[in-house]
Amino acid sequence: MHRTRVQAVILENGVVRTMDASLPATGALAIAGNRIAGGIGTHETALASPDIVDLGGRCVIPGITESHVHFPTWAAARRLIRLEDATSAEDAAERMRPGVGDVNPGRWFRAQGFRETNWPELPTRGVLDAVTGDVPAAVISKDFHAIWLNSAGIARTGGDLRKYAVHGGVVELDPDGEPTGLIREESAWRFKEDHLEYSDEDYLGALREGLKVASSRGVTAIHDKDGWIPAIPRLWQELEREDALPVRVWQSIPHERLEGVAAAGVVSGLGSDRLRLGYLKVFMDGTLGSRTALMTDGSGVEITSREELVDILRRAAAARWPVAVHAIGDLANQNALDAFEETRDDWQPLGLRHRIEHAQCLRPEDAGRFADLGLTASVQFSHAPSDEQLAHRFWADRLEGVYSFRDLLDRGTRLINGSDAPIEELDPWGGIVAGVLGHWRDDQRVTVEEALVASTVAPAWQTYDERRRGKLLPGYLADLVVLDRDPLAIPAEELPEVQVVATMVGGRWTHNPPPWD
Repeated sequence: MHRTRVQAVILENGVVRTMDASLPATGALAIAGNRIAGGIGTHETALASPDIVDLGGRCVIPGITESHVHFPTWAAARRLIRLEDATSAEDAAERMRPGVGDVNPGRWFRAQGFRETNWPELPTRGVLDAVTGDVPAAVISKDFHAIWLNSAGIARTGGDLRKYAVHGGVVELDPDGEPTGLIREESAWRFKEDHLEYSDEDYLGALREGLKVASSRGVTAIHDKDGWIPAIPRLWQELEREDALPVRVWQSIPHERLEGVAAAGVVSGLGSDRLRLGYLKVFMDGTLGSRTALMTDGSGVEITSREELVDILRRAAAARWPVAVHAIGDLANQNALDAFEETRDDWQPLGLRHRIEHAQCLRPEDAGRFADLGLTASVQFSHAPSDEQLAHRFWADRLEGVYSFRDLLDRGTRLINGSDAPIEELDPWGGIVAGVLGHWRDDQRVTVEEALVASTVAPAWQTYDERRRGKLLPGYLADLVVLDRDPLAIPAEELPEVQVVATMVGGRWTHNPPPWD
């Protein structure tokens, strides 16, 4: 019988962190084809002519999953002028001045990253007009929940932004009732869909560049949130056909499309080894940075009510789709938890793995409800240090419920970690470090092992992949990261120095194949 030779690799002379309690660490790992071979930790694998890779004391961990990322948006935003450290609207506008002459006729001038809560005044179209003139300009906020437009950009809409004053959205008005140029939440999302979409060519170029960066940072899988962009699933498929998709994609779609996909017979999990449609996305409220998080003090913006979410969850259960619910404010989280509890008899018997995204501010009595309901908290460790000043400024009276990573874990909640890029940089190791060292609430920090579980094991479970990904065990897919040192064997203060050496997906090196110096 003819047998095709399976590529075999043995990684030895290092530390392999399997992330499995039965054998937490070994000194070697054997790979046959796209999977981990038997005889883990030894050479008893009967592999024909394997490539021997000397780890040189380095450490191997399972591949890292970015559990909350707007990947195409992040990839495209990498090409924009960045305004994160701008100190005022005037400062931001001046930073945009040199690029105006490079804008192609008829196209938008774009920048990203402003956070007006740090500025002495709100941004207005007049400030932008002074530097952009008649070139339409759109500036996206750091949290992507607001857009700042100039007069030429407003003219592109027909001259009046007030048509974007929809439910769940905000169009800021001046004292005379005229739009200032700043729009938020659902108003901003509608505007993006109408005017700010990139071409397929632009997206593909950005995706190819971004995927290389992600691989260099140890990313082997993503839970992508950009399913609201109609072209994205098709572009992922194009990259996969080109054998240019070095990560596994678990793709969201907006809940508004449920009826259409259900009628078409599209089910959760449909797809290929690298690309699957996974879950529905729902927004309960806005964000801390845009002051639109829905709070029990009456502030914020309600995008989806508790009653509306109940209906969505029941329809999703009928179609057997898991749901990811964006909830940042304490009232938004309370409403989401109430809706999940009211519908638990519809979805729990089906084994649907629902999740709440962010869970940034919780009432103390709600921290234990995640585990009680079997809900995953999809958190962003890096948000805690980034948002410290904002949390103290806007949530000073409820800090005991902010970024409650430790409280959630201690109550048995499954955490999965992501960056929310482009809100924060797509930097998985930086996120792990933030969870361990960067939380300003010392009592809410996590251990290195807990942060690794939230970045490897738990995200694989979330996508129903716990028997083939997230651990380094025989039969599992060979998705792994080589680090320059063992993060579980060094002082915590050295964690920021850990570097990604190489990345492998399905037995193939996607970043920096050996040998290494």
